Amino acid sequence: MRINPDSSALTTSVSAAEAADARRSIRQFDPAPLDEAELLELLRLTARAPSAYNVQPWRFVVVRDDQTRASLAAAAYGQQQVLRAPATIVMYSDMADALERLPEAAHPEMPEDKRRAMVDSLRASFAEKSIAQREAWGLTQTNIALGYLLLLAESHGYGTSPMLGFDASKVKTLLGLPEHAQIAALVAIGRPDEEGFRPHRLPVESLTELR
Repeated sequence: MRINPDSSALTTSVSAAEAADARRSIRQFDPAPLDEAELLELLRLTARAPSAYNVQPWRFVVVRDDQTRASLAAAAYGQQQVLRAPATIVMYSDMADALERLPEAAHPEMPEDKRRAMVDSLRASFAEKSIAQREAWGLTQTNIALGYLLLLAESHGYGTSPMLGFDASKVKTLLGLPEHAQIAALVAIGRPDEEGFRPHRLPVESLTELR
């Protein structure tokens, strides 16, 4: 399904600032399936996140069917929000695919010779790194998109529960992901059926130096 980037399928419920203040992890969800157009539009907006050199290494797998969700929950050490949410988004980085698709990622308004030069330069630079180094770099970029997803979901009335507790090898095998891929998080998503715990954060003054 193609989503028209000029007309959002989503209705904004709160501003970004309000979403940041209100967001909390949700573990009880309305089981109603998510609207596919809304879901894809949410991921389109998530993919607007910035990445160095516009490499865009993030990839998404949306798990919705009951059998796969049950297997994914088992790979996530039995975390029940995978079963309670109507969908769980597996966010991962795949630098091998990202480097292959660099010509597509290069801005189309660049002159062709500059596009080719940029692609060649980036590929040569990453060729000097190990697979582990490339994927670690891609994971840092994917985590930017993860933050976008959580904030966007909240601003459009969705609840989320990001999870880092999972057996990465089992998740990759279950979903057929490349061995080199790095999974940023599993994100259970749906309309919330609870308020969740009130957010508590350290005072920003205790985390900041103004120089």
